[in-house]
Amino acid sequence: MSPPRCAESGGRGVGAVATAAAGGAGNWKFEVMAGKPKLYYFDGRGKMESVRWLLAAAGVKFEEEFLETREQYEKLLQGGSLLFQQVPMVEIDGMKMVQTRAILSYIAAKYNLYGKDLKERALIDMYVGGTDDLMGFILIFPFLSAEDKEKQRAVIVEKAIRRYFPVYEKVLKNHGQDFLVGNNFSWADVHLLEAILMVEEKKSDVLSGFPRLQAFKAKISSIPTIKKFLQPGSQRKPVSDDKYVETVRRVLHMYYDMKAD
Repeated sequence: MSPPRCAESGGRGVGAVATAAAGGAGNWKFEVMAGKPKLYYFDGRGKMESVRWLLAAAGVKFEEEFLETREQYEKLLQGGSLLFQQVPMVEIDGMKMVQTRAILSYIAAKYNLYGKDLKERALIDMYVGGTDDLMGFILIFPFLSAEDKEKQRAVIVEKAIRRYFPVYEKVLKNHGQDFLVGNNFSWADVHLLEAILMVEEKKSDVLSGFPRLQAFKAKISSIPTIKKFLQPGSQRKPVSDDKYVETVRRVLHMYYDMKAD
């Protein structure tokens, strides 16, 4: 299928149109064709949340089937849907895709959020990879003991402030543009905003020393599809709570607390 068109885009892809919208160049409307992707995961963030973010950023409506019982999970296993016996799993374009990075790469490429050439894709992959590393410290947080959570909170903030956010602050400073790669809205921007908001949940003023990231956050949050996703009632998931943890453990037969490094 050809890339999605936008009602007022003159045939440009989602990334270009969102770039224009972020710059205040028009009131763009997304027209995404074909059947809705279907997401199989728990009713919580986890590894699927980045998929939700990217689809929402592209203006793509999607359906979700939440795993609540072991029987649901085993049915997917027995049906051969989970290639490596893991979720997330996404049905899209006649495929049953697993492995989060593969799913995200496919969506980014399909909806023109993956750069215009190989060099831009390499940069996007690098920046997304760094953001993934930071998110890894956050993903395990709900599964930690109360004592380890306090330790991990400090680790998350320290890693963000000292290792990851300075990199993106420098990138934005060096090229003087609004977006991370090629001055066009991309997967890298979506992923970084998601990470910023997650870290802010641990320390609300974490961006106080990063003026360019503050401006970046405001700019990306104003893109119409992102703005809609950030509003109450969207498919964005809240901070993972005890109910989410209990469900994951029950379905996957996890009966132990994770440990902070």
